[in-house]
Amino acid sequence: MYPFSILVNKKNPLNPHYIPSDLIEPDIPFYAPGNDPRRLLQREAAIAAEELFERAQKEKIHLWGISGYRSYKRQEELFSSANGRSGVAPPGCSEHQTGLALDISCPDENYELEESFAKTKEGCWLAHHCALFGFILRYPKNKEEITGFPFEPWHIRYTGIGLASSLTLTGMTLEEYYERGLHLPPK
Repeated sequence: MYPFSILVNKKNPLNPHYIPSDLIEPDIPFYAPGNDPRRLLQREAAIAAEELFERAQKEKIHLWGISGYRSYKRQEELFSSANGRSGVAPPGCSEHQTGLALDISCPDENYELEESFAKTKEGCWLAHHCALFGFILRYPKNKEEITGFPFEPWHIRYTGIGLASSLTLTGMTLEEYYERGLHLPPK
């Protein structure tokens, strides 16, 4: 079993009081202002994000962190103000509460979270390299009915290199991984 394989979605919500104990701010460019909780990730995810961004920078790819950790209360506020817009997770159902998810954009997208990010050089690079650093594209195209969320090319989720590589190579989502019982220890 992989330690970062937790499944969070509309069918598997987190406790409202869950807050990761090891949140830190990765040393990456962030569009969120200083001291904003969106700049935080769980320690191992933060270290992996630093390595991912460092590699991207070396390859002249300009990634920017937009949103990492998000509390249950903040998700409640976002969900309430969304007025039923699709793509906004109900409170407790957002991976951002785990501190393992990171939304990424780039200057060419004006730091917005848009589907068009997938066609930018940054979006293409991210899709092809994130697994090398332990991240998956959490809400892939054509898997909307499985994940319960629309395609989000900007949303990466830390699972660790082993699981990220396996999911990326097979094209499976975390939901499919769980559905097949692959998260369970061998008998």
